[in-house]
Amino acid sequence: MAEKPLILVTNDDGIHAPGIRALVEVAMKFGDVCVVAPDKPQSGMGHAITINSTLRVEQLHIYSGAENWSCSGTPVDCVKMAINKLLPRKPDLCVSGINHGANHSINIIYSGTMSAAMEGAIEGIPSVGFSLLDYSVEADFSAAKIYAGKVIDWVLKNKLDKGVCLNVNVPRLPMSEIKGIKTCRQSAGTWNEELDERTDPSGRKYYWLTGRFENFEPQSTDTDVWALDNGYVSVVPSQIDLTAHQMIQKLNSING
Repeated sequence: MAEKPLILVTNDDGIHAPGIRALVEVAMKFGDVCVVAPDKPQSGMGHAITINSTLRVEQLHIYSGAENWSCSGTPVDCVKMAINKLLPRKPDLCVSGINHGANHSINIIYSGTMSAAMEGAIEGIPSVGFSLLDYSVEADFSAAKIYAGKVIDWVLKNKLDKGVCLNVNVPRLPMSEIKGIKTCRQSAGTWNEELDERTDPSGRKYYWLTGRFENFEPQSTDTDVWALDNGYVSVVPSQIDLTAHQMIQKLNSING
């Protein structure tokens, strides 16, 4: 009998988040599941790793039928810990999420969800990050679960190129209103940010980061932002290489 796929499930919202429960339920349909996730929310951690303090793991019993471990570190720490210490072998698939909130466009740079998936890709593991455009604790993950299943099934059967992971975002819509999956590119955009200055009860100033997302390509129909705004699940193949290849020849002129 063929060995079942071993699937690593992680996230950045923490091991108790509703989104990871939804993803575990989907992943268990496709193989043996091991959950290694942060013991507390780690949103916005990007590709941070822990190097100046200890890492601790604790085996839990939250998700029946799967191994469960909480980790004191970041999402990337969780992937490293799983691969190097906790799993019996390298997983066949790493899935991260389902994140509460969008990870489209520039958000991929800040996202702990996507950094965990990217770490999986660095390790040569087919990896996918899933996000739902709903920040509510009571978010409905039913449509996201269906599309997560479609993507997981495809990746297990077809694999991904080395160093590539998938960034999957699901619009906040009922299943009946989602038009399907659109494979697209990452939209150019930014966050127009402000540091809101406030005063605590003792009179000391503190700051709270706020901002508004700005899409630089509102007319482009091949981007993740357009797909989501128009009722599609966006799938962006993302890679490790951050080189601006178009600049290489121009920069050669530095030598004169």
